[in-house]
Amino acid sequence: MSRIVITGAPGAGKTTLLLALQARGYTIVGDTARTIIQDRRRRGLSPRPDPYAFAQEALRMDIDNFVHHAASPGPVFFERGILDALCGLDRVTPLNESELRMWLSKYQYFPKVFVLPPWKAIYVKDAERDHTFEHAESVNRIAQEWYCRCGYQLVEVPMVSVDERCTFVLQALANSDA
Repeated sequence: MSRIVITGAPGAGKTTLLLALQARGYTIVGDTARTIIQDRRRRGLSPRPDPYAFAQEALRMDIDNFVHHAASPGPVFFERGILDALCGLDRVTPLNESELRMWLSKYQYFPKVFVLPPWKAIYVKDAERDHTFEHAESVNRIAQEWYCRCGYQLVEVPMVSVDERCTFVLQALANSDA
């Protein structure tokens, strides 16, 4: 079973791509950050706690999702994942190389990570995505640097229709024996 990460800029179409993959019969795991923000709003709290608490909550949820899908047959597509949560933690309290190696050995994803770059034409703010497009560009840069540091191969998904993006990801996986 392969756990495949789709990461990149906020508002770049990750959720839409995942839903298209799900429509084709694949198992998907949604964005934990959006789930956390929605839950906090429902409870009348500010959308985001401090960055460390937010990253810790995302990490806990991402580990639960990772473990829950351990026995899933076939590929499972994750919108972001444990490594994105670790990136958030590292930005607040830097991980040393020994800690990072421990996390990387315990929670392994497919070696190719699909990155959806910032795409101004489709970027919209909503209740959970309240940052600027420039922030989205920054998040994308940070995510790419982080995944490279963690030893993953980045595959940029082109800015084309959802169906074409879906086909691109599936063809890239077929060529990799996922």
